[in-house]
Amino acid sequence: MKLLQVPTDQLEQRIKEELEINPALEELNQDIFDAEKSDNDTISSDNEMDSSESMDDASDYSDENINLSDYFDESDNTASYKYNSMDYNPDDDDDRSNPISIHITFHEYLEQQLGLVPLEDKYFQIAKQIIGSIDEDGYMRREIDAIVDDLAFSSNIMTDEKEILELLFEIQKFDPAGVGARDLKECLLLQLDRIEQKNVYINLAIEILTNSFEEFTKKHYDKLQKIYEVDDVIFKKSIEEILKLNPKPGSAYNEGGAKNTQHIIPDFLIENINGELVLRLNSKNAPELRVSDSFREMLTDYNRTKEKSKQQKEAVMFIKQKIDGAKWFIDAVRQRQQTLLKTMKAIMEFQYDYFLSGDETELHPMILKDIAALTNLDISTVSRVANSKYVQTEFGTFLLKNFFSESLSTDSGEEVSTREVKKILTDHIGAEDKKKPLSDEKLTQILNDAGYNIARRTVAKYREQLNIPVARLRKEL
Repeated sequence: MKLLQVPTDQLEQRIKEELEINPALEELNQDIFDAEKSDNDTISSDNEMDSSESMDDASDYSDENINLSDYFDESDNTASYKYNSMDYNPDDDDDRSNPISIHITFHEYLEQQLGLVPLEDKYFQIAKQIIGSIDEDGYMRREIDAIVDDLAFSSNIMTDEKEILELLFEIQKFDPAGVGARDLKECLLLQLDRIEQKNVYINLAIEILTNSFEEFTKKHYDKLQKIYEVDDVIFKKSIEEILKLNPKPGSAYNEGGAKNTQHIIPDFLIENINGELVLRLNSKNAPELRVSDSFREMLTDYNRTKEKSKQQKEAVMFIKQKIDGAKWFIDAVRQRQQTLLKTMKAIMEFQYDYFLSGDETELHPMILKDIAALTNLDISTVSRVANSKYVQTEFGTFLLKNFFSESLSTDSGEEVSTREVKKILTDHIGAEDKKKPLSDEKLTQILNDAGYNIARRTVAKYREQLNIPVARLRKEL
């Protein structure tokens, strides 16, 4: 179950960890596998003799010897979960290396700029502490008093609020513009102040943020226009200047960094081949495994020894434990792959129409219990697969849990997926007149007219799940 939760991009690391702690487990490369596979097809008489001798030895010393048949089963000696499954593609083995991006972090970038400011050692250390208190969005949300206390206790540096603020104002001059702000209002004003060539629109934008920030955040545009007594053109362009600003200046730097860059390695691939869906399991990060021959040979040597010392018995018990552990791990990986493939196959067949067309309205209502019933797996097992695994389709790469949804009834009694309703909501909100956005009541009426039995509070819930603000906040000039 633990291996089942491991994403594909971390599976290779988990296998490497097991290889390090269990010397009886080893990775098998393709050349060795092909050679051994060829040998297994035409077993030599010498090998047969060795095997029979081992079995004879085991029978001669049945009291102390080990039944080698438990340890020489070739069916579990290699990672058959890869080579005997429908998903294996030799071309995938050409390159398992992942690109590595080299970059400096957001805080290192700020410290680089700090190094260009001539400061005494004490103030340099204080400034570094301030930079360390800036979050990934670029804000300095930590209280000044707390920074003073941190410096006193951790670095034995005595300072006060005045010195902290002087250095903070210096850091606020760094790039990206708006960094070091203590709230959104200060962040936006810092960015406007950075504009060298001010004009009537910039000046009005500064005035609005300085004196009427609350009205601006609530989008009371009519009220603001009356307060500042400006025509439609000037007011609209001033608001546009504010909306162009970045409310999270730190993200502007982090977007190009590796920390916020998520490389998703899909666990499954669904291809549409001549109108028929073909499912493949991504085994690229699952190296081929087998039980080490040297450990098996140690057991054979032990069985052939007639007089066995206490040290030899203790050593062979260690060897048995490691071989058992290696066989268990290989089987666990095999079961992981089989469970993943079985679950995804059931999901693909359940949502076959969607995977053919990519149209979200084709998604059928589907819950964990449905897939559990089709696969004869426990609901918790299906949940582990759905919550952490991705599938690559010709329409994009998606988390499996996105395909699960509750049902909603139509006027005709048909059960439809809530994903379908959310898609309709998104389409209508995307096409609305932004000067007069659709309210939740209006959206409910549209859905009811289309035959969907849905209440206003349910529409509001779906809208929030889609991270779409209320109509008032969607209003534009």
